[in-house]
Amino acid sequence: MNRLVDATSPYLLQHAGNPVDWYEWGDEAFAEARRRDVPVLISVGYASCHWCHVMAHESFEDAQTAALMNEGFVCVKVDREERPDVDAVYMAATQAMTGQGGWPMTVFATHDGRPFYCGTYFPKDSRHGLPSFTQLLGGITEAWRERREEVEGVGEQVAVQLARTPLPGGGQAGTGADEKALGEDELAAAVAVLAQDFDPAYGGFGGAPKFPPSMTLIHLLRHHQRTGEAQALDLAVRTFTAMARGGIYDQLGGGFARYAVDATWTVPHFEKMLYDNALLLRAYTLWWKADGSPLAKRIAEETAQFLLRDLRTPEGGFASALDADTDGVEGLTYAWTPAQLREVLGDADGEWAAKLFAVTSRGTFEHGMSVLELRADPDGPDDSARYERVRGLLFAARSERPQPGIDDKVVAAWNGLAITALVEASLAFSQPELLDAATATAELLARIHLTPNGRLVRTSRHGRASANPGVLEDYGCVAESFVVLYSANGERRWLDLAGQLLDTVRAEFRSEGADGGVSWHDTAADTSALYFRPSDPTDNATPSGVSAAAAAFAAYGLAAGSLGHLDDAYLALTAAERLAGRAPRFAGYGLAVAEALAAEVPKAFVCPGPFC
Repeated sequence: MNRLVDATSPYLLQHAGNPVDWYEWGDEAFAEARRRDVPVLISVGYASCHWCHVMAHESFEDAQTAALMNEGFVCVKVDREERPDVDAVYMAATQAMTGQGGWPMTVFATHDGRPFYCGTYFPKDSRHGLPSFTQLLGGITEAWRERREEVEGVGEQVAVQLARTPLPGGGQAGTGADEKALGEDELAAAVAVLAQDFDPAYGGFGGAPKFPPSMTLIHLLRHHQRTGEAQALDLAVRTFTAMARGGIYDQLGGGFARYAVDATWTVPHFEKMLYDNALLLRAYTLWWKADGSPLAKRIAEETAQFLLRDLRTPEGGFASALDADTDGVEGLTYAWTPAQLREVLGDADGEWAAKLFAVTSRGTFEHGMSVLELRADPDGPDDSARYERVRGLLFAARSERPQPGIDDKVVAAWNGLAITALVEASLAFSQPELLDAATATAELLARIHLTPNGRLVRTSRHGRASANPGVLEDYGCVAESFVVLYSANGERRWLDLAGQLLDTVRAEFRSEGADGGVSWHDTAADTSALYFRPSDPTDNATPSGVSAAAAAFAAYGLAAGSLGHLDDAYLALTAAERLAGRAPRFAGYGLAVAEALAAEVPKAFVCPGPFC
């Protein structure tokens, strides 16, 4: 067993039995590299990543490969979900050097952490133009010994270039409600760009692969709510419907997969992430509030039940993800053949279910298997009852199959997203058990993730906090969720805790230049330095740190009647302003916050607070 045996990350624990002498990220590894005068090999991945498992089986579990790694390098294993800051700076380098990125990410760095060679997956044997991993190790070792000055020069050049990246923000201190970063024209322009990017045939934006655009959907719904614009609602509803009917949605157990590999939402990449399902629960709840769609209500309620049934931890939090693979086979738990349906249901119901769920003899997935879809609801009360019975039998049978592994670490930001979504769904659908679950999760965050000095720890597992410091995303998402919880139950404690977190954001994650311009950082000023300080303004799989901060400042400002916090929300939204007219899909959460402020601020100070 190596040093990872005491890790709180399931991904790191998967490598605790490797013959590689892994270190966790930290000063100890770099000090050892200096002592031995060898480069640092940084391997970044996450527990539900298919190709991470492949590279682990091929190389990290192989004794000969491990011997080369141990002899020539200090090897560091990083869970990108525990250390998004580490992932961000090395992904920036990987993309700059290779023009692409992905996981597993393989980085070779100097003693001060500056990357000089980057890549992603490397096979055990050379193929498709890629060197074998052992060939790469040999080449890096030779370059380190024979061309050291050149190697270190590359690292210096990369670090300097990436450090010049403009920081998000740039608004002037004092900008506030009277000088909005995103006004009517900008908000309208963002929706117009989304309409141009929309896929009229299958919903969503762009082509394959297709990711659920949860934050953009929330943005469109809020725009419609504020303006009454029909197009915004239409874009959202067509996307919501296509996803809910396709294979990306689990038609038996509820919840959404990470993305569809095709443009039609048919075949998913089967991993299920907490952050996707929390954001989509919130989005489908907002859709139901917009037009009362029965489909919206069903999907929201089933997704909430998926969270509580499959991702709930014994301590009251929510696990990070379910794996894409089951016993090394992607989709093994979820895909069906017509014969398997008949085996469970009998001939008559089996044939009926095959038609209903689009299961064909040819298959829509691999090896003649099909991913269940539900392109239309059953017709009439008799078929609806038959559907519920068949669905229950199939879910029970599927539960007897091998199940995907679970990454059961608790991530502060993603649990914050879950709290917010559950509170809003509880209020919308009058389901107090969802509010109870949200409250229990908030209690866990306050008890385990919030330190005595008011700082957030990003992750925990089995009730034990890790040493990973919270990033801006964590502070923003958790603070917003505490305000939303306060708005539901009126307990002042949650609003006060949110205010404390936002005080830390102001002190540690924001900086003011000599010209008065304000910038936002993803890492706190007092955390261990990376070779540059990451600050990504784009909303991607989750809200960017600066968008999450904007949401929290806005929520707190409206709930507490604080103009100062609203000023900070507008300052943070200057990052979204730069993206609104050219890439609004990468500013979805920020634009949703801007829409909420445009709708709520004019009336908030007539009667401040959520109970007016």
